[in-house]
Amino acid sequence: MTELIHVSVGWPYANGDLHVGHLAGALLPADIFARYHRLKGNRVLMVSGSDAHGTPITIEADKRGETPRELFEHYHDRFLETQKVIGISYDLFTHTDTENHYRIAQDFFSRLYKGEYLYRETQRQLYSESEERFLPDRYVEGTCPICGFTEARGDQCDNCGNLLDALELIEPRSATDGSRPVIRKTEHFFLDLPAFTDRLLAYLDKHVDHWRPNVIN
Repeated sequence: MTELIHVSVGWPYANGDLHVGHLAGALLPADIFARYHRLKGNRVLMVSGSDAHGTPITIEADKRGETPRELFEHYHDRFLETQKVIGISYDLFTHTDTENHYRIAQDFFSRLYKGEYLYRETQRQLYSESEERFLPDRYVEGTCPICGFTEARGDQCDNCGNLLDALELIEPRSATDGSRPVIRKTEHFFLDLPAFTDRLLAYLDKHVDHWRPNVIN
């Protein structure tokens, strides 16, 4: 019986060229899996794309004096060239700046907001007075409170591998101009995940025979 196999591959940030970690960790295993099922006669849809949003894009664009769009378009084209040379067999390789992606993301947000599944909450975040903006994750660097690495970022420490909150950094500084940030309050939307607990658990129980334990956990 022919099966429909959906292979969803991680979306790399379009802020630099693909490296060996991308190839060995994400692209080749997925490509092998997709080719195997095509040989079995199954219908395969292998999908991925360039992540055009997030601080890795904007901070690299700032360093180069480019717009985020200019940076992502350059590396998206480079991704396509690299995958063609290697022979990765995507059925669709798109990006997060398409009109379709924008429309669907807006629809998701609107439906969650109207259904009262989103709530507002005030947080404390680091703010650069010299740049007049908040410093999310990679926009701030400092000393890791766990291992003492002096180049830890506001989202994680690449030395010890621990995830971090920017407020935990010792002697934090702006990654772009090196200034010492202050703490200010800022309001954000959050997903009321507990409201979906019963439905999510029921969905997981229904698919327990098809997914690996680490996926379910």
